[in-house]
Amino acid sequence: MTAPTPGPDDTDGLSDRDRAVLAVERQSWSGPGAKERAIREQLGISPTRYYQLLNALLDDRRALAVDPVTVNRLRRVRDARRERR
Repeated sequence: MTAPTPGPDDTDGLSDRDRAVLAVERQSWSGPGAKERAIREQLGISPTRYYQLLNALLDDRRALAVDPVTVNRLRRVRDARRERR
């Protein structure tokens, strides 16, 4: 099975949805529920699905290449949570 050829807006290998997930995560949120509301409105998915996609992106080298600051910050947070368990 061969990898799909990237389209004009897919040169980094990430889908538009993947880039949108990273963009939401870069934002700061004013109050409780604001982020969840934005996830539903901007992405059209549930917060649970959002976090599933985000977690997969943290292990994706393409996401790291596109947004290393966000991905590395979130990896540190995830690793700290795992260590506390």
